[in-house]
Amino acid sequence: MDPELLASAEAARGFMPPDEGLALNAAAASVDVDGAFLEVGSYCGKSAVYLGAAAKAAGRVLFALDHHRGSEENQAGWEHHEPDLIDPAVDKMDTLPIFRRTIHDAGLEGAVVALVGDSPTVGAVWATPLALLFIDGGHGTEPAHRDYETWVPHVVVGGTLLIHDVFADPADGGRPPYEIYLRAMESGEFEEIGATGSLRTLRRISRGPAGPG
Repeated sequence: MDPELLASAEAARGFMPPDEGLALNAAAASVDVDGAFLEVGSYCGKSAVYLGAAAKAAGRVLFALDHHRGSEENQAGWEHHEPDLIDPAVDKMDTLPIFRRTIHDAGLEGAVVALVGDSPTVGAVWATPLALLFIDGGHGTEPAHRDYETWVPHVVVGGTLLIHDVFADPADGGRPPYEIYLRAMESGEFEEIGATGSLRTLRRISRGPAGPG
């Protein structure tokens, strides 16, 4: 990974450990099928720098999808709440300004396109094939499974699916990311090609009869 972009990624606000971020970048850099990159859940842009660096090097585009109001676990009273991200004018979280500054300072505005909206609304009109999909949105049961059902059908054969915060032991973390990881593996349409910390890297090897294309 480019040293300047790596420094930007490490300095960016967020919760992704450095080894998982580098694995994310390596997975994106190894994609060899046509299609766009898309991440679900951008927060302040840390993962978008790791992915965007690979997208820029390959002449691709990363679409970074987030409503920027924070997931359930980012709200007041939860473990990952950061009070300074509350916009006092509306009394809601707003991570978009931090995200935009992160991408600007990393020099990635030409390779990373922010999609500001909720996952099901954007997904309902999405038609672009995906060579890479990174799921790191809301970790509750409904949002995690909804992200899986909305976006995984767009991943092309040979494409890469990355899922964050996958913990086999319930004592280590919430269940929904692990559950959607199991859905992918049990579908028979994916094979696991990498695991770093809580990050799982899968490759699509086939498409079910209900999938597009």
